[in-house]
Amino acid sequence: MESLHRLSPLLKRFVENGPAGCALSVMHKGEVVFEDYVGYADLETKKPIAPDTIYRIYSNSKVITCVAALMLYERGLFLLNDPLEEYLPEFKNPQVYQTGKDNEIEIVPAARSITLKDLFMMTSGLTYAGNLFETERQVAKRLETEAESQEWNVRNLSKTLASIPLAFEPGTRWHYGFSHDILGALIEVLAGKTFGQFLKEEIFDPLGMKDTFFKIPEEKKHRLCSLYDRNEEGPLIKNTSMDARYQPGTLIESGGGGLLSTLEDYSRFGHMLANGGEMDGVRILGRKTIELMTTNHLSPELLRYYNWDALKGYGYGLGVRTMINPAAGGSNSSLGEFGWMGRAGTWLMVDAKEKLSAVYMQQMVPNFEAIHQPRLRNVINGAV
Repeated sequence: MESLHRLSPLLKRFVENGPAGCALSVMHKGEVVFEDYVGYADLETKKPIAPDTIYRIYSNSKVITCVAALMLYERGLFLLNDPLEEYLPEFKNPQVYQTGKDNEIEIVPAARSITLKDLFMMTSGLTYAGNLFETERQVAKRLETEAESQEWNVRNLSKTLASIPLAFEPGTRWHYGFSHDILGALIEVLAGKTFGQFLKEEIFDPLGMKDTFFKIPEEKKHRLCSLYDRNEEGPLIKNTSMDARYQPGTLIESGGGGLLSTLEDYSRFGHMLANGGEMDGVRILGRKTIELMTTNHLSPELLRYYNWDALKGYGYGLGVRTMINPAAGGSNSSLGEFGWMGRAGTWLMVDAKEKLSAVYMQQMVPNFEAIHQPRLRNVINGAV
């Protein structure tokens, strides 16, 4: 994989036109074959990006959450087609917002229950806060007050979301939202411990991920990379508005976007998936379960809603994008290459056929994912 040296000038170009700093690790057949750190973790102090830099991985948390839930699936604790209310009773008798004949918003009973598979697939009808659906507006309104409570945790989030009518009938469209946070609540119920405890005991400690957590310890705070907003003119403006959730004492543990990690830690997690669920003699998940996870589960009808620029050529499995049409994506990936990305530009790519994985870290919004990530993917695959 000699041509991986092409990645270093690419990373430098990213920093010249985007984030303050970035880092990339590529692993192949159990070995780190490329690693580089470019730019700054903090512009004001000129602190460089380093191997021990800690990043907000936002939605890259989702892959960890789905792996954790599938570990319980492998233990026979649930079936994918089970109704959600069997485990979280607050979701019994779900309701849905719909538009009436005079364009008025009505609330009607849902045609069926949310299934656990709907949570994995983002087809549950649950949303984030926003303004596209009435559900999003109601979620924004409720979270504005309730999320400020010192008792706010993933079980309370679950009960709040269950009390708001869904945006659409379960199973009828793909829509990004709180589905994987509700998987965190499911894990708490099935495991009988907090979501964070389960992740630490079952994934982080066994894989040696010593710097991955929901709450940053006091002695590690100086290692947290600064997050920057990039305005239209280009200057980077530091953003600390969302950092309260990472402080010890807060209870929320967001499976959809709450984890912190390092390049090394997340690379070990990613390569465990590339290696069929095992890393350094520690098995986290079965190979056949990873095959199920990374199979496209979206029908042609549902794929119409799955239309982000960064996802061209991909379908969606149980919490991960999965390559189904390299020609449509302009990609030199293998069929079945999979992964996900985070709000500030973090990115995971896994190719189990090649035993290849890559993790990219940066901290900038907007994240330029449709510019950066396909270029990284094409250079890495070109070196195989």
